Amino acid sequence: MSEDKVPLTVLGKNALEAELKRLKSEDRPAIIEAIEKARALGDLSENAEYHSAKEKQSFIEGRIADIGDKLARAEVIDPSKLESEKIVFGATVGLIDESGAEKTYQIVGDPEADLANGKISVSSPIARALLGKEVGDEAIVRSPKGKISYEIVKLEFR
Repeated sequence: MSEDKVPLTVLGKNALEAELKRLKSEDRPAIIEAIEKARALGDLSENAEYHSAKEKQSFIEGRIADIGDKLARAEVIDPSKLESEKIVFGATVGLIDESGAEKTYQIVGDPEADLANGKISVSSPIARALLGKEVGDEAIVRSPKGKISYEIVKLEFR
């Protein structure tokens, strides 16, 4: 396991804690019960229910360990308490792309990135191009389709 800090917003940390609680209090006991039921069916070498339940148990235990590690290394940042003229972790940024389409993204930690909800990872190409810029600046993002230019039109910390 790496000793690197994992940047998270307060909401991202809360979401990971809620998932960890659910995994430990609901999913883990349910899969243990499913394994016991499958074990009662007899011969384990040809018992698909047992092997499926064991595989799911392995996934759950791996996810519990992963979330625990991330939370142990979390560096929690509350964007609502930040003030900056420059784009930094936690910022919500309004952009206009070359076609005139408006987009809004919040720069968050890797574990909480969710593009469908406008949350981009701090390590994503777009976020890397935005960090350190100000409203009015242009950010150029290198993508598989070539370079994409964005104008920064809004910067908020919420």
